[in-house]
Amino acid sequence: MSGQSIQALDLAALLCSRVCHDLISPVGAIVNGLEVLEEDKDEETRQFALDLIKKSAGTASAKLQFCRIAFGAAGSAGAQIDLGDAEKISRGFLEDDKTKIAWNLPRLLLAKNRVKLLLNMLLIAGQVIPRGGQMKVDPIGEGDALGFKITVTGTNAKIPAAIPPLLAAEGGIEGVDAHKIQPFYAGLLARDCGLTVGMATAGDAVVVATA
Repeated sequence: MSGQSIQALDLAALLCSRVCHDLISPVGAIVNGLEVLEEDKDEETRQFALDLIKKSAGTASAKLQFCRIAFGAAGSAGAQIDLGDAEKISRGFLEDDKTKIAWNLPRLLLAKNRVKLLLNMLLIAGQVIPRGGQMKVDPIGEGDALGFKITVTGTNAKIPAAIPPLLAAEGGIEGVDAHKIQPFYAGLLARDCGLTVGMATAGDAVVVATA
């Protein structure tokens, strides 16, 4: 890999590594829980293992559904995706006891790469608040040209220094690995849609928005 371009095989390999990294933890927990069920006869311990398996399976399913659209083909070329479906999988993946999403986008069909961009922007927004907080998702414009503004608030919310240069592909793709490929990929999606993605502070909040 060199310059400002990235080979298709390298991009595919890095994105696959990213997805595998996301799934290793819940799948590993399921395996551990099954081993406990096989080896331990204590009823309380077995119930704990069953609860762990159920929770981890739900987490793995939510991550797979999200990654299928965020990184996958999600239909044939030119396909559109319902923003209502994007909301559902985003809440399933990102919302928990600490993180909540206020979703203010209209319910409409949008070109798949714009929806993929939105999901990748949400992943970036999540990195701004590692301890949890609030994500507010608002539209910019309307119709087929719809853009997105995600306002993030939370304890010690700040812009990770490595992300803006990756979004802009500054310095090419040298040093981009499986941990850095996601914001780099978000930048590729934005440019494919004729957009850019920027990050800025706004008081105690951080804004991730298209332009």
